[in-house]
Amino acid sequence: MMPQVVIQTLALLTLFSNIAVVIYLLVLVGSRMGLIKKKTPKFLNVFSGKEVLLSLIVALTATLGSLYFSEVAGFEPCKLCWLQRIFMYPLVIILGTAYLRKLKDTWNYVLPLSITGGLIAAYHYYFQVTGNPLIPCSTVGFSISCSERFFTYFGYITIPWMSLSAFVLVTIGMLLLKYKKS
Repeated sequence: MMPQVVIQTLALLTLFSNIAVVIYLLVLVGSRMGLIKKKTPKFLNVFSGKEVLLSLIVALTATLGSLYFSEVAGFEPCKLCWLQRIFMYPLVIILGTAYLRKLKDTWNYVLPLSITGGLIAAYHYYFQVTGNPLIPCSTVGFSISCSERFFTYFGYITIPWMSLSAFVLVTIGMLLLKYKKS
């Protein structure tokens, strides 16, 4: 029973983060197109100065979630899952160090990892949903099928989607940090 509660909690966190990203992008586009009077609505400023911490929390949650899936829930990771882990796990160390040392150029090190990991996660999700891979999963070595779905929540949330959502959140956080007005 316990694994199901953890998985449902991670699915809810993913859903809420997806809703937040959509709202953020709508507000951003609306303000750029002049549909919203102010340049940056106040509720978006609540995260200002906390980009590294929030990205660290996302990366740590994704890392612990992936370890939970494989080590506790017993979901064997496929080759594409391993590739995503390769790009997510270092983010915890980089972001943790950056947060503790109050580094300002963290985005230089995080963006290449988060964007590459996000592209792998997007491909993995595409493969799961369509079953029509650009490159078959079997060509990257022997593992369980990359199209394996251990669960689907809210009609679209799978493990690769959770990964993609985490990479997108970290990428947005680092882009906000990069383009922050000092």
